[in-house]
Amino acid sequence: MNTLDFIAAATCFAAWFLFAWSTDRKHSWLPVSLTQVMHVHRARWMENCLRRDLKMIDTSIMASLQQGTGFFASTTLLAIGGCFALLGATDQVLGVLSHLPFSVPADREAFELKVAGLIVIFAYSFFKFGWSLRLFNYCQMLIGAVPMVDDAQADPKHAELCVKRAIAINKLAGKHFNAGFRAIFISLGYIGWFIGPVVFLCSSGLVMLVLARRQYFSAARAALMEGVDL
Repeated sequence: MNTLDFIAAATCFAAWFLFAWSTDRKHSWLPVSLTQVMHVHRARWMENCLRRDLKMIDTSIMASLQQGTGFFASTTLLAIGGCFALLGATDQVLGVLSHLPFSVPADREAFELKVAGLIVIFAYSFFKFGWSLRLFNYCQMLIGAVPMVDDAQADPKHAELCVKRAIAINKLAGKHFNAGFRAIFISLGYIGWFIGPVVFLCSSGLVMLVLARRQYFSAARAALMEGVDL
């Protein structure tokens, strides 16, 4: 581990933090991100829930979101197990890495430290997915608490309060899901560190460019921006 390794690691994690900070919140000096646009559509979904008595539509959508979140949570656990398997085959992996182009020779301690960092990333992702799954579960309960159309018309203030609760939890669940998914993408760039710090910087930069394009310049964002005033 040399100075360039620490610079590369600090740059990667700083870019990760800044990217999350810029996309999760609305800033006047940045375009509206895809995440922010989806928050608007989440709110519209919960508002539509108030205007229909058939709540099975909403619970079905919520069940799909829970299923996808649970899948990724399980995937991160498998990834953590794979990282521990790497620690048990350190010598073999170092032998393979030494024959790769642009590979920087690394000792056992440096390799194990890098694997430990990868475990931390996947553990962070697991906790985000786990909490998101729990929040989606809460949101499903809050959808059940939304009054029927007739009851909402009889007590509009209570109905509005129920919808606001569901919107807040739905947005929070989506935020944590995005954070866990983002960590998985970051881990792809992190793998470049096993080859060398320069490759680490390049792979992490490429991942950030892909994520930034999807948040600000993708066709999905353009489609979702139709009819949204932010």
